[in-house]
Amino acid sequence: MSFVPLFLLAIAAYLIGSIPFAIVSSRLFGLSDPRSYGSGNPGATNVLRSGNKAAAALTLLGDCLKGWLVVWAAGALGFDAAAAAFAGLAAFIGHVFSLFLRFKGGKGVAVGLGVLAGLHWQIALAGIGTWLLVALATRYSSAAALSAALVAPLATALVLENLAVTLIVLGISGILIWRHAANIRRLLAGTEGKIGKRKQTEPASARD
Repeated sequence: MSFVPLFLLAIAAYLIGSIPFAIVSSRLFGLSDPRSYGSGNPGATNVLRSGNKAAAALTLLGDCLKGWLVVWAAGALGFDAAAAAFAGLAAFIGHVFSLFLRFKGGKGVAVGLGVLAGLHWQIALAGIGTWLLVALATRYSSAAALSAALVAPLATALVLENLAVTLIVLGISGILIWRHAANIRRLLAGTEGKIGKRKQTEPASARD
């Protein structure tokens, strides 16, 4: 695979990943900017804190789809599995460092799930199952996301047996865990907000 097509694929994937569906859905439903309340994170969980489940669902769907789309499109264009996974990484980075939000963005949970779904449905199922089990047990979205991030590389290795793809998924998981650093601190301190908690203003130091 030559460098130029892969570079163009990565740029396109990054731009698609940069689309901030949390902002888009909030505007469509006449809601406040999700960066102005709760955790300040432009993601589905924080949009849910507005009390509008439809807006949160649209955010989740949009973010998942952009992760899945770039992986699927790469395969459809004839790129191999590693290149498709690399496109997924580019979309994930676009979400986390969005061009349209001055290189600030979400934590990438839904986009990461979309990437996993594009790679193989069994990997996505492992991530979803882990997320649901931990979320139901703890009511902490962040704990569920962190658990799914730990499971994803292992599931990828077992299902695909492709070292390059596994390393790329490991990179996505690493960035996701890093983006949850503040959540980890709040979990340890017992101050992390639970799923479904209505919006409130938090000190800037508590946001991530």
